[in-house]
Amino acid sequence: MPWDIKKIICIVVPLAILLLPSRFIPIEGFSVVEHRMTAIFLMACLCWILEPIPVFATSVLIVLFELVLISDNGFVLFMPSAEDTTSFGVMLKYQEVLGVFASPIIMLFLGGFFLAMAGAKYRLDINLARVLTKPFGRRPQNIMLGLMIVTALFSMFMSNTATTAMMLAIVTPLLALFPKNDKGRIAFALAIPFAANIGGMGTPIGTPPNAVALKYLTEESAISFGTWMSFGVPYVAVMLTFTWLLLKWLYPVETKEIDLNIQGRFLMNRKALLVYFTFVMTILLWITDRLHGMNAYVVAMIPIAVFTTTGIINAKDLNKINWGVLWLVAGGIALGTGLEKTGLTNHIISSIPFSMFSPLLIIFLATLLTLGMATLMSNTATANLLLPLMAALGANLESLQALGGTRLIILVITFSCSLAMSLPVSTPPNAMAYASGVIETRHMAKAGLIIGVVGLISVYLLMAILHMIHFI
Repeated sequence: MPWDIKKIICIVVPLAILLLPSRFIPIEGFSVVEHRMTAIFLMACLCWILEPIPVFATSVLIVLFELVLISDNGFVLFMPSAEDTTSFGVMLKYQEVLGVFASPIIMLFLGGFFLAMAGAKYRLDINLARVLTKPFGRRPQNIMLGLMIVTALFSMFMSNTATTAMMLAIVTPLLALFPKNDKGRIAFALAIPFAANIGGMGTPIGTPPNAVALKYLTEESAISFGTWMSFGVPYVAVMLTFTWLLLKWLYPVETKEIDLNIQGRFLMNRKALLVYFTFVMTILLWITDRLHGMNAYVVAMIPIAVFTTTGIINAKDLNKINWGVLWLVAGGIALGTGLEKTGLTNHIISSIPFSMFSPLLIIFLATLLTLGMATLMSNTATANLLLPLMAALGANLESLQALGGTRLIILVITFSCSLAMSLPVSTPPNAMAYASGVIETRHMAKAGLIIGVVGLISVYLLMAILHMIHFI
């Protein structure tokens, strides 16, 4: 679809909804604010799916339109008159909308970015890769497993994209050692992005959909950093093992031996040692949050403060932060806040007879929808669109509450977002691996589809186990 047509669709359709007279909306009790929020939500859907503008720019538009159209400090023409305050609906506080850019979730992700930047700057990442892959010897299959484990570990605490870039730089020279007709080249090229996608599910900061999920995992549904890892890491281990076996089977390696020679050594100057110590301490504090009482958001400020005050991260380094991801997450938080505070999510849920359906069927269809959407568009955008609706569904549907309510549906949808890895456009790691020229779309689709299906089944089993032990 041409760019101009995408732009026209993204402007005209939400505008038509916004200008539609209320009497033509067949929903009883539909307020003016909910009407406007529907137009904003539709704009976000179309812009994130068609991408006429960058995905983070859509997030900025969400915040702007919420401020102008449905906040208590909006444009004067959109404010309620004295006569229609009852039917107008609940307006958002403008401080609440602008506050999404300084949300604790954003700070948590920013702390992860600081750790990643400092680690890369002082060669912690490449040296850890060298040490961790050394025990896997010279057999290609074992080296591939070692590279996948290292990639998954890094992806739990670093950006998936940054991890993939680093690991592909290590793998690319290895690919030259394989003959052109050796399918093992395909296996190695796919192993890195798949491991990065899977590894991100292991911690709350591993991937942006996890950060979006944290907004809805609050109060009685809250999950600590260490608790998330207690079920996330075993799930990652199972999926990583399956992916390794699958790639070995689909694209067997014919070369008998290769030499993985990663050059480097740990720096031992004062700043480097401080980076190593801060990295280890931050992770330990995240894992043991229940012991010391500081939640993950508070702990995330430690590396930010340490690295900025000591000059380890300077003003020039700040330009390397992926602000687009942070804005994308912030836009998702703003969208969720708008849907929740205006009452639109509850209105949507109450208008559809979900109680007539089995909760298992609802979960199954929701995860399929998530997997399909995340395959064709950004998994973060998918999480931003679906999680607000699913959170309301989990909170209001009694049959789902019996299975775990909000916590269950949020975890299932979040994990499903990260399992979408069938196409180059599905995730940034996939796109980077595809750009290497070693793999074709059909190679990625064949393996990615199988991983997605098996991953969904594994998620269902994981949730069943967590329900049995009364975790959810």
